[in-house]
Amino acid sequence: MTKPKKIINNPSESVDEFIQGLLLQYPNKLVKLQNHHVLLASSTPQNSVQLISGGGSGHEPSHAGWLGTGMLSAAVCGGIFASPSVSSILAAIRAVSKKTCASGVLLVIKNYTGDRLNFGMAAEKANQEGIPTQMVVVADDCALPRAKGITGSRGVAGTVLVHKIAGAASDSGRDLEQVLALARLTCSRMGTLGVAMGSVTVPGADTINDRLDEKTIEIGLGIHGEAGMKQSPLLTADEMAREMIDKIQSHGRVEERDGTKTVIPLFEKGDEVVVLVNNLGGTSNFEMSILARSTVKLLESEDFGAKATRVLVGSFMTSFDMHGASITILNVENQPELLELLDAQTEAVAWTTTDVWKTGTTRPSANEVPEVLVENDASLLQKPPLSVEGFPTIAGALLKKAAAKIVESEPLLTKYDTIVGDGDCGITMKRGATEIQERLEKQIIPLDHPVTMFDALADAISASMGGTSGVLLELMFRKISSTLCRAESIGTIELCESFRAGVEAVSLVGGAQVGSRTMLDALVPAASTLVETQSLTEAATKAREGAVSTSAMKSASAGRSNYLNENSLSGTPDPGAEAVAIALEAISD
Repeated sequence: MTKPKKIINNPSESVDEFIQGLLLQYPNKLVKLQNHHVLLASSTPQNSVQLISGGGSGHEPSHAGWLGTGMLSAAVCGGIFASPSVSSILAAIRAVSKKTCASGVLLVIKNYTGDRLNFGMAAEKANQEGIPTQMVVVADDCALPRAKGITGSRGVAGTVLVHKIAGAASDSGRDLEQVLALARLTCSRMGTLGVAMGSVTVPGADTINDRLDEKTIEIGLGIHGEAGMKQSPLLTADEMAREMIDKIQSHGRVEERDGTKTVIPLFEKGDEVVVLVNNLGGTSNFEMSILARSTVKLLESEDFGAKATRVLVGSFMTSFDMHGASITILNVENQPELLELLDAQTEAVAWTTTDVWKTGTTRPSANEVPEVLVENDASLLQKPPLSVEGFPTIAGALLKKAAAKIVESEPLLTKYDTIVGDGDCGITMKRGATEIQERLEKQIIPLDHPVTMFDALADAISASMGGTSGVLLELMFRKISSTLCRAESIGTIELCESFRAGVEAVSLVGGAQVGSRTMLDALVPAASTLVETQSLTEAATKAREGAVSTSAMKSASAGRSNYLNENSLSGTPDPGAEAVAIALEAISD
């Protein structure tokens, strides 16, 4: 059995340390109640109903993440997956009741036996002390049939929506009975179901919980790892969404009609719904977004016909590292009060503002922004005045000489690259040179102006070379062309400076520099010399010196040579630097 890996110290002290970490993260928003694992919001409105929730630790950000004006006043943290004690719950009630006067306290709990007993006992003791205290039990889990009894429907991620709506109701000045009624209304109109790829392993466990193998998922798995509806082979995101939505809708809601309680579908076609897609703890944001897409797409399909006007995606009610997610659907059709409270502002530390879609219109995000298309026509390039006499003739001659020399030198470059690289430098360089020769022959490369000529050279390199060297040489020629585009006029100096700009772009984007044992060891000194002297001969000399220097370099920090040791590199020049030197020597003649 594999021992689990957790970022903890002593498991028995983990809740204490978790609380200390929260207090460091939110120094102005949270405070701890002395002698208890109870966290309080630093500021909540006076003389209003105070909300308290809690339960076992391990479901973060629930419950401390919902502390703040507009949601909870206190969160009672039990041990890992264990209900908090009556004494801690009562201490929390006493602490927040100082702000309420006669407004009262509402306890929002999840439908687990321990929570019902302990919070219920604390509520009665508080009432005995004269603190008006009410309790709402959230039982939104749709995993088990209603016939399974009270304990079947667990309280899960939908509890957070109760926190939000009841908290906003309190913040708006509603009294205890009104807040309680809204909380119960919310509970009655929502359902939740989860799917897990694997169960949860709690901190301090000796082995990883591998109840679900790599081919099996569980539908309806509880947030403590309790068994769900059924196990299933792995499903796609669309199939998972279908399983969850089908079950939530069919589990339905209880509605009293003509004095009789009847179970009806949770929502019907045309109903407006709020969707909460909850990360159970170990699921990537990437997966969560895919599941959100599957959920909303299916809800709004012909099969269900609902309108998801609010889609909340993230970690709301987790189970440590459980890889899985749950979907909560809240039916808000003809419930403007619930929507108003859900959209109200809150200072709760983990809540993010909901991006509301107003029904009756297309979602703005569904309208793609048209692509800006630019015609790929060299004639559109800016071509400053050119003052280099005979440029087309000179440029054509130099390009032909450089290309021919590279083609001729393929065996030498291949030999060097076989020793210090992966053996394809010579062939790659030859492909680029051959392509340039063919395009010159077909007069595809315009020689009348350097802007269009260098742009066409970049096209030729892009179409033929490939690999890192191809991309970098294409970048160099593109940079030369774009630099010349912006010149007021083009003479010898501007041509030299544009070459240096191209070399600098290769270094900036590629990350290498002089001493990295790459083509830059020849390009950089050549470019600097060309700007200083405007002499191709002197630039070629510096390029040759740079290429020779690479044979004495004992290490490389870029390119394929980076993988080789000192003995493999010694005495062999970098083939890219050698190619640069060969080309410049050819045109300097």
